[in-house]
Amino acid sequence: MPNTPERPRRIRVRRDGPLLIEGPVEVVDENGEVTVSQRFAVAICTCRRSRMFPWCDTSHRRRGGRPCEGGPA
Repeated sequence: MPNTPERPRRIRVRRDGPLLIEGPVEVVDENGEVTVSQRFAVAICTCRRSRMFPWCDTSHRRRGGRPCEGGPA
């Protein structure tokens, strides 16, 4: 369901993974570059291991088997 003033956008926080955000979304990085996704849900990388940053590519699972660490840089 899309967000409305009555229903805000939902973000799910996962301890060992990315932020899951109901889409569509527009992400603005620290340099002001805008990236848009029209998907109904997106996974935003919080460990910066993704080769598709800011989108999660599950690299946090493949590299050493350790959980996603830290937060957005």
